[in-house]
Amino acid sequence: MIRASFGKSVARSTMIGGLALLAVPAVAGCEAGLNAPTLEFHPASGGAHANFNGISINDAFVLAAPSGSAVPAGGSASLFVGMYNNGPAHDKLLAVSAPKAAKTVTIKGGGVVLPASSAANLTGPEPTLVLSHLTRPLSAGQDVAVTFDFARAGATTIEVPVEPRSDYYSTYSPPPTAAPTGTATATPAGSPTATPAGSASPTATPSTTPSKSPAPSKSPSK
Repeated sequence: MIRASFGKSVARSTMIGGLALLAVPAVAGCEAGLNAPTLEFHPASGGAHANFNGISINDAFVLAAPSGSAVPAGGSASLFVGMYNNGPAHDKLLAVSAPKAAKTVTIKGGGVVLPASSAANLTGPEPTLVLSHLTRPLSAGQDVAVTFDFARAGATTIEVPVEPRSDYYSTYSPPPTAAPTGTATATPAGSPTATPAGSASPTATPSTTPSKSPAPSKSPSK
């Protein structure tokens, strides 16, 4: 009886232990299915960040061409950025520059006001900041030194990454293309000009010179 009881106890303990081991992967599988890292969506945040004098700059990046290509020198590229004024007074973004990459950086509207404790998200879809007249080609993977100049906070320079207009960034817009303007055709000096139809050219009327009558001849007197 002792052996039988001991044998049954061992067998029962082994069975319970086996069921517990089988339950562990099942529970782990359920947890992985609910909170698996591969199933969670993480938006891209590869832009530059900076905090200075009460101003926060978030996710600043330059938009390049699609993957495998570049924005050529002389072209334009969009600059996107999020800003937050943590200070108690209003501020304003006065100017932006990127002297190592572009001749000028334009701000649509001439400036961006940042009220106290408020955000100004220049995230499109149309760009508010545009790098114009690029001094070098821009492609994904590069960095651009961009200086943001504020009325109260002052100026700060940060390295901004260049991202491709593909995948996550395909929804962002490149700078608008300026419409071509018409050009007037100049007529070279000395070239004949056409006479309008229906206009008569003046003709010179020859002048008639009255002819002198010959003087009467005198008859010889007898």
